[in-house]
Amino acid sequence: MEIDKAIKESDDRRLKTKYNNAIYVIQRALALYSIEELAFSFNGGKDSTVLLHLLRAGYFLHKGGQSCSDRDLTSFPIRTIYFESSSAFPEISSFTYDTASSYGLQLDSISSDFKSGLENLLKANPIKAIFLGVRIGDPTALGQEQFSPSSPGWPPFMRVNPILDWSYRDVWAFILTCKVEYCKLYDQGYTSIGSVHDTVPNSLLCINDSSCNKKFKPAYLLADGRLERAGRVKKLSLSIPGHFPVFGDSPDSVDPHKNGMLVASVIAVGDEILFGTVEDQLGTSLCRKLHSIGWSVSQIAIVQNDIDSMAEEVERHKSTNDMVFIYGGVGPLQSDVTLAGVAKAFGVRLAPDEEFEEYLRHLIGNQCTGDRNEMALLPEGITELLHHEKLPVPMVEIAQPLSKLCLEFPDINIGVYRKCRNGSLIISFQGKKQVRVDLAVEALCNMFHPRAFTEIN
Repeated sequence: MEIDKAIKESDDRRLKTKYNNAIYVIQRALALYSIEELAFSFNGGKDSTVLLHLLRAGYFLHKGGQSCSDRDLTSFPIRTIYFESSSAFPEISSFTYDTASSYGLQLDSISSDFKSGLENLLKANPIKAIFLGVRIGDPTALGQEQFSPSSPGWPPFMRVNPILDWSYRDVWAFILTCKVEYCKLYDQGYTSIGSVHDTVPNSLLCINDSSCNKKFKPAYLLADGRLERAGRVKKLSLSIPGHFPVFGDSPDSVDPHKNGMLVASVIAVGDEILFGTVEDQLGTSLCRKLHSIGWSVSQIAIVQNDIDSMAEEVERHKSTNDMVFIYGGVGPLQSDVTLAGVAKAFGVRLAPDEEFEEYLRHLIGNQCTGDRNEMALLPEGITELLHHEKLPVPMVEIAQPLSKLCLEFPDINIGVYRKCRNGSLIISFQGKKQVRVDLAVEALCNMFHPRAFTEIN
């Protein structure tokens, strides 16, 4: 099968991992449901185009791989749903119908709105699960998993999301590697296509030309996948109940406290501080800075490396302060629980953030390869990244050895910190039995070359 062959011959390890995971989800769905109980939502966009060919490959492998020839795939057996819209780009509609013809899709075109059309479709057919080309970062992806029941108020069916954790870069890597056809609008600078009313070419792909006609590079040349939706017309977003409000630049956009001062609280995360191994100097410095700009600090709390403790502390602080500053416990180690604690306090999950993943990739390159970069897991739907050139991300070189060490020595508390921003990385060991501590230190030293550590106490 040409798709499976192209991926296997590729040198892109990340793409292979994403492909294998997506195929697993598809094969799992094919095992749980009959062909008659499955459907595929296709809209002609890049994501659903990728999903179409993943489904073709998944079905091929499900039917026995080599015992099923490419000729057997000329008629795609999974029912395909296309929701027609008067505001769709003509190019999208044409591509959808051309693709359906090329691959023998059983296309059900629905002209009514999505919900009504879906209700009628499910009443007339025994469909129990629908494959969707949803990716994290899409407006509809919040809270979804690879298998997610439909939302309350909607007809009951299982949403199957094989490419949920794929990034913009992954999508185009697949399309270009497998050399599959895609809508020609993507060659005209469109990077995320909605309706004709809210979509324009991405200005970041505009080519400087002396002529009056604007020209654009193709979508796959967008260097930063975080800006995929830059071609969508901006709309006023509503705040999410229970989440931090978004403040504007005007002081009138906040409700100042009775004394006219904004109030902040500070949470420090780290067993090293509680053990007395390291003195917390950042808290003092932060309070001094806040007071210098007219803020009041209500309290400082120190929390152990524990998700529940972190979540409880955030829950206490977030409703009574204009801003909560949290430091410590952010990184790739098992003891780094800050983000998980914040997510739990707000009732959301940790999910891969494409923007942060791209940022990390630019900073530390190949160290971000693999199925999922744990450092790019952020509280879903409530995170806004503020970049600063003097605020580097935590080091990741030592993460894998320390994670392995934590599993080998569960009775030893292993922490990592710096006394200052540019200081040496300090690894601390705390345990009831000195013999076990010594064994853990020795095991760590054996993982690195003899001169990796300048001092061992």
